[in-house]
Amino acid sequence: MLLSIEGKYKKTCSLSLSYTVFHCSRSKLIESPKTPLSGSLIFSPNTINIEKKKKKITPFSRGSKMVVINGNGGGGGGGGGTGWFRFAVHVVKGRWFSVFASLLIMAGAGATYLFGVYSKKIKSSLGYDQSTLNLLGFFKDFGANVGVLSGLIDEVTPTWFVLLVGSAMNFTGYFMIWLAVTGKIAKPKVWHMCLYICIGANSQNFANTGALVTCVKNFPESRGVVLGILKGFSGLSGAVMTQLYLAIYGNDATNLILLIAWLPAALSVIFVYTIRTMKVVRQNNELRVFYHFLYVSIVLALFLMVINIVEKQIAFSHEAYAASATVVCVLIFLPLGIAIREEMVIWNLIQQPPTELKIEKPQAIISSQLEESKTEESKTEKTEGAEEKKSTACFENICDKPERGEDYTILQALTSLDMGILFIATFCGLGSSLTAVDNLGQIGESLGYPAHTVSSFVSLVSIWNYFGRVFSGFVSETLLDRYKVPRPLIMTFVLLLSCIGYLLIAFPTPGSLYVASVIIGFSFGAQLPLLFAIISELFGLKHYSTLFNCGQIASPLGSYIMNVRVTGKLYDHQALKELAKKGMDRSSVKELICIGVQCYRLPFIILACLSLFGSLVSLILVVRTRKFYKSDIYKKFRENADQIEPDLGLSNQATQKRSP
Repeated sequence: MLLSIEGKYKKTCSLSLSYTVFHCSRSKLIESPKTPLSGSLIFSPNTINIEKKKKKITPFSRGSKMVVINGNGGGGGGGGGTGWFRFAVHVVKGRWFSVFASLLIMAGAGATYLFGVYSKKIKSSLGYDQSTLNLLGFFKDFGANVGVLSGLIDEVTPTWFVLLVGSAMNFTGYFMIWLAVTGKIAKPKVWHMCLYICIGANSQNFANTGALVTCVKNFPESRGVVLGILKGFSGLSGAVMTQLYLAIYGNDATNLILLIAWLPAALSVIFVYTIRTMKVVRQNNELRVFYHFLYVSIVLALFLMVINIVEKQIAFSHEAYAASATVVCVLIFLPLGIAIREEMVIWNLIQQPPTELKIEKPQAIISSQLEESKTEESKTEKTEGAEEKKSTACFENICDKPERGEDYTILQALTSLDMGILFIATFCGLGSSLTAVDNLGQIGESLGYPAHTVSSFVSLVSIWNYFGRVFSGFVSETLLDRYKVPRPLIMTFVLLLSCIGYLLIAFPTPGSLYVASVIIGFSFGAQLPLLFAIISELFGLKHYSTLFNCGQIASPLGSYIMNVRVTGKLYDHQALKELAKKGMDRSSVKELICIGVQCYRLPFIILACLSLFGSLVSLILVVRTRKFYKSDIYKKFRENADQIEPDLGLSNQATQKRSP
């Protein structure tokens, strides 16, 4: 980074050294009161004194320009508590702490995946049949996947506002459901419950938009990895919250709803000001740091899997649940250590004195100023021209689409054939996956599994949902980088894999539901990072917060048709047939239950066929984008980004690579 003092010697000027601001007077350069720094910088036409270390320079005339190359802050971090306080502020404002905060928010943003655990409680306490429960499931999916509002709000407001709105919606929606289930308010109408769960689930989009979109913009060259790790933590949130609610409230699904209401809201409020869009910079060890986050998350996922199995074999006491929840919390906060480590390296290098000085003569300054003036005039003319066309360009350029990878407008992207193909593939793939996840509790019940085993299926889906997300993020990024494998091709294979899981439910064998839960969870998790990454790569990042939310609208639509109109209707029809065989009708029972392998056979055969169709459609996108993915799709981000490593020498490894 080049830092400079400009202006004539007799005039006041300023110097910005790696975020530390100085003011220079006639004879010395002193620190700004707002950015305290130990020591001072004294300079004259012949000598510059930096932290008691003199460096002779060539005398320079008035009006010349002193350029500090690799200038890193001019001094140590101060003494005692002041230095540590400044370091703490640096950490909290840093990019890596923002990643850590985003991981925590995403770890609480997957409450919708727990619907299979508490849906049975809603059904029994409010006397709903399966069709009504599936209707609630649809509105849950609708709220969770229709995030256009959060995207549009993010276009015009800062990130902290988006997170606060999501926090308020999360608490309001789920708290009202908890009040209804516990009987603390009069039994609400069905449409009231649909509205509550839709509001609560929609808050997930505000968390995604605030945390996920911000991180993708901060790390554009590692977007696949970023999406994988963040959505992976979101996938683990179901298992994480299960451990927390067992430790805090005991085995009561009602209190799980209360936990879902307050915990994600609290996380968003606590970290609301630490997540923001920063200037894109390049860091040679960036991918390695994300792999460290990955290793921690894998340990967390494996622990959750093991503890889930052990809990089904051994009766845990409250103390045992508290111990397991403590381990979970420790593992969740380990990424904080990684973030502090990276920020400490940057902090120590910021405190180093300047390493090279050079003088530019006045003529060079004049030339530079003339060039800057011409550039500003050119920008002004372009801006004025754009403003004149603004009223009509919004619709006139819908058909005049840019090249893939450039920034599309919202209308250009939504009307493109590529987005239409993604819409159909998402409709078939995610719509089927959501239907399977929402019905998993009732599937286990219909096949005769005990209640404690049914909850293990939900945990398996949550854990393997995580593995699917990190796999699709990290592996697709590696395959794209090394072998230029298009991401849509990976989506095709994921949709084919999900067909196997649906057929295992349609034609069950002893223990096959365990395998089906793993496959469905993995394929469900893998689809989301792939969808989000493909949208960012094809249509650019300018309107990404809106476009990625638009891209998943097909998911709740598919869920409604397959869950409510197909699966729910067929389940209830089969249950009524079972009642008729016993000489009973619907009025004879409070809760409509179907027991047997035939209950979900036909619905899941239909889901398997739709997923197969979705995989074939995604192959069309593979063919259309093959040439695009063979090119260097991240070239423009490398050209526009600041290079951290060469300026700050961020890692020893990078320094060694640059050494002769």
